[in-house]
Amino acid sequence: SSYFFLKKQALFLIPSFLGFLFFALVPISFWKRFAPLLFLLALGLTVLTFIPPFGVKMHGSYRWLHIFGISVQPSEVLKLFILIYMGFFFERKQKHLSSFVYGYLPFMVILGSAFLVLLKQPDFGSVVTLMVTALTLLFVAEFKWVHLLITILCSVPACVYLIMRKAYRLNRILIFLNPWSDAQGRGFQIIQSLIAIGSGGVWGVGISYSKQKYFYLPMQHTDFIFPIIAEETGFVGALSLISLYFFFCYFGLRVAMQLDSIFSRFTTLGFIVLISLQAVINIMVSSGLLPTKGLGLPFVSYGGTSLVTVWCMIGFM
Repeated sequence: SSYFFLKKQALFLIPSFLGFLFFALVPISFWKRFAPLLFLLALGLTVLTFIPPFGVKMHGSYRWLHIFGISVQPSEVLKLFILIYMGFFFERKQKHLSSFVYGYLPFMVILGSAFLVLLKQPDFGSVVTLMVTALTLLFVAEFKWVHLLITILCSVPACVYLIMRKAYRLNRILIFLNPWSDAQGRGFQIIQSLIAIGSGGVWGVGISYSKQKYFYLPMQHTDFIFPIIAEETGFVGALSLISLYFFFCYFGLRVAMQLDSIFSRFTTLGFIVLISLQAVINIMVSSGLLPTKGLGLPFVSYGGTSLVTVWCMIGFM
């Protein structure tokens, strides 16, 4: 059916709306009180992806749980609750932020445990977005710049090692530098993505009239949905979508910085940075400005778990 993805995604709007209401109506004190427990539960769910028959391997990764005929991606739930836990941590450790032993080290140990699980799946894209989000929060919280500098300097060789360790990651970097070196193979996706964006012109070919989504551009309903939008609505439509993300980020940051509660401020800031960062990375990847990462476009890409968790974040905010 040509409406398969539409119908399935529309069904996820129901739990998304319920999640939004639940997070909006439950008092902030509840999330603050149970933040550590919720984080551990989300981490446990993510670990379950490695245990058969719960875990399901798709596209070479163990990122999904199959429950009652529904595929769920626990890493999206982990993103939600690790950011709530970060807000809890920053409020709890407010007096020890300058301390390496009592402030910085415990934070890195907790973050590192989540990263190890995500890398095992493997989900390198989620690790990158969470790391950048965490560093942003650390900077805003005014942790010692020496600690931040050490983390950044250690992260660079760690990233290089992780890229070199897996051949497909290295290939993504190499093909990003020159997609036309293997136009019918590894460079096929990004070349077809650029063709889709270029084919849209100023006003687009018209909604539902995309040609690239028919057997040309892989993953056109998930990671590479932006080129299809650009093809069908043109430069005007693509710019409109980018503007919506810009305004979401701008007004979200304004709201976050006006909050008096440290927990609410840092949790909200984490949600805004994560959603905005994922949007930026997704659009840059599909435009050939970054190597392929495997991150969907928030609110837009097909994926039920992502849609539900993003609306839970909005409910919290």
